[in-house]
Amino acid sequence: MRCSPMKAERVVIDTNVLISALLQPSGRTAAVLEAIRDANGMLLFADETFDELATRLMRPKFDRYVEVATRQRFIADVAAVAAWVTITDTVRASRDPADDKFVEVAVNGAADCIVSGDGDLLDLDPFGDLRILAPRAFLEQLGFPPQSQSDRA
Repeated sequence: MRCSPMKAERVVIDTNVLISALLQPSGRTAAVLEAIRDANGMLLFADETFDELATRLMRPKFDRYVEVATRQRFIADVAAVAAWVTITDTVRASRDPADDKFVEVAVNGAADCIVSGDGDLLDLDPFGDLRILAPRAFLEQLGFPPQSQSDRA
């Protein structure tokens, strides 16, 4: 199966994990981004998945947690280390059709894995050779020790 230890070269991360990484910069989801960076990996996006991140992150409900300029910088930083995938093969696998776009990016972009906290995506693991892992499991696959129970994601 993919996402074996020390392999985080091509990774799809769902929107909620990315938003959590910004909101909790010392948390497990931020550690996922750091691990990918340290492995010289890249985040994979399709226009639809990136647009979802940018749109959701700019919602007014986040104003009280993170300044607009910080969110804009985060979006730009993510874009700078991302690769865009063209979707040629559609996938219909998740109970929630809105989650299929992440599987499509992973399949079309030859991702090593998807990192998600979404139960509908996690229930698909494994999807063929593609692993779909929660942040904790992803970090453990890379050899990081488990964090405290209070830092769940």
